[in-house]
Amino acid sequence: MAIVNPNPEEIQDILKRSKRIAVVGLSDNPMRTSYQVAKHMLDAGYTIVPVNPTVEKVFGLKAFPSLKDIDGHVDIVNVFRRSEYLPEVAKETAEISADVFWAQLGLANEAAYDYLKERNITVIMDRCIKVEHASIRE
Repeated sequence: MAIVNPNPEEIQDILKRSKRIAVVGLSDNPMRTSYQVAKHMLDAGYTIVPVNPTVEKVFGLKAFPSLKDIDGHVDIVNVFRRSEYLPEVAKETAEISADVFWAQLGLANEAAYDYLKERNITVIMDRCIKVEHASIRE
């Protein structure tokens, strides 16, 4: 099925009601986009959960090797991994019962999209969460 993102109002509602964001592929390098975007969301008041098996901490927060290692509910899984890895992350997203799967700008995968939609998980692909957050109207 073709990838169709929620409309702008729905995306704003998602961002307003969400609190905890697991960032898959979050780098500890301040020059990386994943770091900059996650830092923006952290500064905006969201709880950030780093997910990266190659780092111990980001922003002083413990990094988890996978989504399945996180305790507690995750509102948004924000993904910074190449599109071919999205089906794998989609499966983990469903396993932890996260509310939203969000693939960053430039990332999309129809198989991952279909898998998540079949499980009634909200899917956003090829959109930057930082840009969408900056456009929120109170």
